[in-house]
Amino acid sequence: MKFDHVLVVGAGQMGGGIAQVVAASGRQVSLYDSADGAVERGLAAIERSLGKLAEKGGADPAEALGRISPVAELVPADLMIEAVVEDAAVKTDIFRRADETLPPAAILASNTSSIPITSLAAATGRPDRVIGMHFFNPVPVLQLVEVIRGLETSDETAAAIVELARDLGKTPAEARDLPGFVSNRILMPFINEAAYALLEGVAEPEAIDTIAKLGFAHPMGPLALADLIGLDTCVAIMDVLWHGLGDPKYAPCPLLRQYVQAGRLGRKSGRGFYEYA
Repeated sequence: MKFDHVLVVGAGQMGGGIAQVVAASGRQVSLYDSADGAVERGLAAIERSLGKLAEKGGADPAEALGRISPVAELVPADLMIEAVVEDAAVKTDIFRRADETLPPAAILASNTSSIPITSLAAATGRPDRVIGMHFFNPVPVLQLVEVIRGLETSDETAAAIVELARDLGKTPAEARDLPGFVSNRILMPFINEAAYALLEGVAEPEAIDTIAKLGFAHPMGPLALADLIGLDTCVAIMDVLWHGLGDPKYAPCPLLRQYVQAGRLGRKSGRGFYEYA
């Protein structure tokens, strides 16, 4: 499958990055987001990102941008990649609508970082053509794509998405459809424990992150990474792990919940564990 036309649903940090790498691969992209002004903001962010890459010897930004078309609703395409908020009800509704809109042969993929692919597939009449395609932030830079098969995902669908990931310059790694898959089952408890270390006064945020960076050779500390991901997203993923696996060790740290309640969501709100301009 060539996937000449890809519908990306969600124009935020992840969706915009996905649209960028798909367009840069020579494919046509339709970019949809139901929030007012979201597509325009997404396109502006894509233009900035492409400009930075061009300064380092990348392709002409205008070429990739010319392949991205804003759309006001879901449209037929060879592939949908959904990248909206980490909310099961919202994603399920998108998959139901996409099943009605996209041609029967199209594949429906989700960039979810924790929600079961099988449950999204159940909202469609094509569970064999539903799959997880989990990119990592920032999408144009990080190489990994976690590929998650639902209970009924076909071998043909999985092989096509693995091939596409490679064609986008990414490295695919397959995971089973269990809460958090592999990446967030490991990462979120790490972030959560860092939040507990802060809550219990073990160290200040800068010290916690410095120890992780220099002691574990991580490029970014867990608290700074949580700010980049979004603290609300971290809490949502931890809740999926907690309820899906039934183990209280995955319950979100109370400090994480308190920050979210206060609107301290990380970089996107200007303040999380750190403050941002």
